[in-house]
Amino acid sequence: MADDTTRPPRRMLRDAQPAELFSAIPQLGDLVKLRPRPDEDGLVFLARLRASTTPEEAVTYTAFAALPGAATGWGYECLRLMADHLQPQERQTMQRIATWLAEPSIRQRHEIMREALWAPTRSPSVLLALAVGWSTGGPAPNDPERAPAHKTPVALNSAVLSCLARAQLSRRSYYLARFLDMAEALFRAY
Repeated sequence: MADDTTRPPRRMLRDAQPAELFSAIPQLGDLVKLRPRPDEDGLVFLARLRASTTPEEAVTYTAFAALPGAATGWGYECLRLMADHLQPQERQTMQRIATWLAEPSIRQRHEIMREALWAPTRSPSVLLALAVGWSTGGPAPNDPERAPAHKTPVALNSAVLSCLARAQLSRRSYYLARFLDMAEALFRAY
């Protein structure tokens, strides 16, 4: 059995450059108005989005640029950072997602998805649970088809931005900066 030092690093980002990503997943262009320059890499484009008049688009871009499994982990960390803004009933969903992130299983992912689909409201944690459900395979045991490429990022984007909207206006820029610091770390590492 190989130890961690001999395993290849886990990929966290899609291979596509930003311009290619906009072409491959057209829904990204519906949500992000600023366009990447030809040959601009992901980190540079993320920085440009962050410095724009709509820095929230950097959240959206990160949700699409990261591979679905990594993106859900990043989204979980964003929501965890704002745990005080989650409703008490959301904590159980967050715990299930944390368990799945630590040891992902198909059964757990399907259970998380089922609970999210039947949830009475689309809270940030429920939206994150939907992202988990679509992230790494079919959303249900009887549905082996993978979800379209835009499903996880759209749900994740909605989860993070709806949680951000719960913060007082004076604190939103603080949380957004923290989210984007974590996103930059993801881009720098991978």
